[in-house]
Amino acid sequence: MSVYRVYVEKKAPFAVEAQGVLSDIRSSLGIHSASCVRILNRYDVEDISHAIIKEKRFGFEEVAYLLLSGRLPDKEELASFCELINDNMALEQKTKMNIIELEGNNIMNILARSVLEMYRFDPDADDTSRDNLMRQSIDLISKFPTIIAYAYNMLRHATFGRSLHIRHPQEKLSIAENFLYMLKKDYTELDARTLDLLLILQAEHGGGNNSTFTVRVTSSTGTDTYSAIAAGIGSLKGPLHGGANIQVADMFHHLQENIKDWTNVDEIDTYFTRMLNKEVYNKTGLIYGIGHAVYTISDPRALLLKELARDLAREKGKEREFAFLELLEERAIATFGRIKNNGKTVSSNIDFYSGFVYEMIGLPQEIFTPLFAMARIVGWCAHRNEELNFEGKRIIRPAYKNVLDDLAYIPIKKR
Repeated sequence: MSVYRVYVEKKAPFAVEAQGVLSDIRSSLGIHSASCVRILNRYDVEDISHAIIKEKRFGFEEVAYLLLSGRLPDKEELASFCELINDNMALEQKTKMNIIELEGNNIMNILARSVLEMYRFDPDADDTSRDNLMRQSIDLISKFPTIIAYAYNMLRHATFGRSLHIRHPQEKLSIAENFLYMLKKDYTELDARTLDLLLILQAEHGGGNNSTFTVRVTSSTGTDTYSAIAAGIGSLKGPLHGGANIQVADMFHHLQENIKDWTNVDEIDTYFTRMLNKEVYNKTGLIYGIGHAVYTISDPRALLLKELARDLAREKGKEREFAFLELLEERAIATFGRIKNNGKTVSSNIDFYSGFVYEMIGLPQEIFTPLFAMARIVGWCAHRNEELNFEGKRIIRPAYKNVLDDLAYIPIKKR
């Protein structure tokens, strides 16, 4: 079974343990050329998530604190951090009007433009000092839910002719609760706790995923925070990255309509076989939500989400749909192994259940990918802060090797 872990590192001024190890290396081992020691603390996300689920509380803010500071907060620190987040959720009046005036039917584009707009209101926008980066990080984490909620309500008004509701964030509510309140006002406690878990599971996934790498590459040039984050949003918008849960939701709806008996294993296997053979559905030969570049045996994020998805399905009267999705997961994995027969083990990933969960909460597809950004902004900021605080920081420039043969230049008259 795979284990999903969060690795964090204390910032240089607070890395007392690392400084002590460096001193010992120099004095005890005589390695005076050693200039830096980095200590990474590892936390299993299962431990964090299970504690939060068991205690029936909200944990996204706690994980944000952990990723930004490198350590878990105590009760007082967490309360102060939550208050700071809450105080910064409100938008500048000009930013609100800008969202209302922005035209377009894609919230990710509106989010990117709104982030770039924040540059105008930041008197220290280009300051890349550690303290200023932390201030900007907290501001972005706080404002993403508000921007996304307002952008969707405006899209709903402009495109579908629905009433325009602009609800201000409320005191004492978590990020998950405030987002649901601003978006649609009515929600259950389990809705909010399930969304909170999804935010935790999507907050960070290392520096190699496309959007985080984009943020790191852009940050390595020394550009401002808003430009770097807007670049990450552009990367996440791509359907091969942040749009996977939409593809799973669409596939699930298709299977609901085209499989007559939701309990018939043979019928499901036959249909999945035809999908893999590019005969039905969108004829890509893919089963969305199955397989992952990193997680092969199992995706621990999917296992954690599945626990709350079962409870949510019970609350919403969707047990039959959940049972169908669970059977689809089992048969997709089995059929993939039988048809591909390449010795590779595959599992479902977090996207397999996230779209279904979003729909049970009552969230529209237009905000599936923006919700991913709302979670991942924490990881983006943590990676940007790290990138700009390396002692020997250099611009990231991936190497490309030309594999073509050299060609002789032909004068234009002879072509």
